[in-house]
Amino acid sequence: MNTQLKDFKEKAVHKRVEDIKLYINGEFVDAESGVTFENINPFTNQVNNNVAEGRAADMDKAVAAAKYAFEKGPWGSLKVSERMNYINRIADLIDEEIEDIAILESLDTGLPISQTKNMTARAAENFRFYSRMVQAKLHGEAYPVDNEFLNYTIYKPLGVVGLITPWNAPFMLETWKVAPALATGNTVILKPGELSPLTANKLAEIIDKAGLPSGVFNVVHGFGETAGARLVEHPSVKAISFTGETTTGSTIIKNSADSLKKTSMELGGKSPLIVFNDADLDRALDAAVWGIFSFNGERCTSNARVFLHKNIKDKFVAALKERVANIKIGDPMDPSTELGPLIGKEHFNKVKSYIELAKEEGCEVVQGVVPEEVKAGNFVPPTLLLNATNDMRVCQEEIFGPVMAVIEFETEEEVIAAANDVKYGLAGFVWTNDIKRGHRIAHAVEAGMIWINAQNVRDLRIPFGGTKASGIGREGGHYAIFEFYTEPKVIHVALGDHHIPQFGKVKK
Repeated sequence: MNTQLKDFKEKAVHKRVEDIKLYINGEFVDAESGVTFENINPFTNQVNNNVAEGRAADMDKAVAAAKYAFEKGPWGSLKVSERMNYINRIADLIDEEIEDIAILESLDTGLPISQTKNMTARAAENFRFYSRMVQAKLHGEAYPVDNEFLNYTIYKPLGVVGLITPWNAPFMLETWKVAPALATGNTVILKPGELSPLTANKLAEIIDKAGLPSGVFNVVHGFGETAGARLVEHPSVKAISFTGETTTGSTIIKNSADSLKKTSMELGGKSPLIVFNDADLDRALDAAVWGIFSFNGERCTSNARVFLHKNIKDKFVAALKERVANIKIGDPMDPSTELGPLIGKEHFNKVKSYIELAKEEGCEVVQGVVPEEVKAGNFVPPTLLLNATNDMRVCQEEIFGPVMAVIEFETEEEVIAAANDVKYGLAGFVWTNDIKRGHRIAHAVEAGMIWINAQNVRDLRIPFGGTKASGIGREGGHYAIFEFYTEPKVIHVALGDHHIPQFGKVKK
């Protein structure tokens, strides 16, 4: 065992023994019921630790604390520069903890340590970015009307906001929501995915260390049916930002309707990657393999459907087979590992069932080999579904694992129709050296985000979100601070004695 791997494992053992409490009103507390649930390591299928299970009573306490902090605490009256001092302090503390956070993330999710370290660095930038964005951009507009009126807008925080995050890449996705919510002056209740609670707790420790006033940030661990449902229906919660599965998102929208909450939904995907015969095939191959097999295939923007022009299909498939055979499967704590275990047994069985379905539907299934020494984990090897057609269930339904369906096409019109013939519309990728065609495809494919001759790279300034069953609304950049986490208020100022109708006045 190399020194780096040994060091990671020694630190991981220490982290594994710590149980987790809820973080409410500036304190780490047990759940009101005293109930806990086990957090399972996906690599060993042994218990990482126990987690306090928040329920409705705990969520009510958290909402009350957040409401008080917003309405009567110091948070709402802070100058912007003072609030940004807290936001930047959080970023600095994340930087100090990058290695520990990466270890916790790998323990919890099975994601390879090389990938979690990169994501942690991005998480710190989420806070710095929104600190800069709020100070530079969060200002209103003036609308003068001759010499009679000056109308202007200001942007006000909503109040208590609920953030519900998924179990895949949890720390990065949590900070992606928490940073703009806090930076714009809201108070926050985070309900993290119950399958990956470790880094949400670490974020609570970091924010506690940063010294935010009590109640400004709260974490309630638990399950969607209890803790999550209460957060969604609570009348004092002004908005819900959710990232996760489409059916759950639909339920959240329904349950939030009675209290007229704002909602932002970043949901599932079945994104196409289209490779034309004039593309740079080596780069397209790199992007296709990375796009589905990184993050263990558990990412909403993954290119689960790869459309290959018939003239290059055989060559491209041969290269895919070689890559799949050579992807390094192993211990997530090993820096050389490229593919780790899936999050849990239930999801593992779901993904395996889709692979069996693919065989029944007529696909040729090509897979890598899981090493014998790691078979205790929830490993699904990198998998190709060859000879697939777009109407198959495995090409229509979100599998959310390291499974790539390969579909042949011949014409531009044909591939556009197939790419759009799915209920999802989150992302898409086009590979061609005909830039006019690249733009045509990008305009025609029904998705919130399209990359031309590029892998899935993100710029924090741009909107993130999908169409159709992939979501409603956009987050990221100024879209988060102007369109979701604040509301515009218009103030009308009379500059003189303008005419006012005098109803009921007796004429003299």
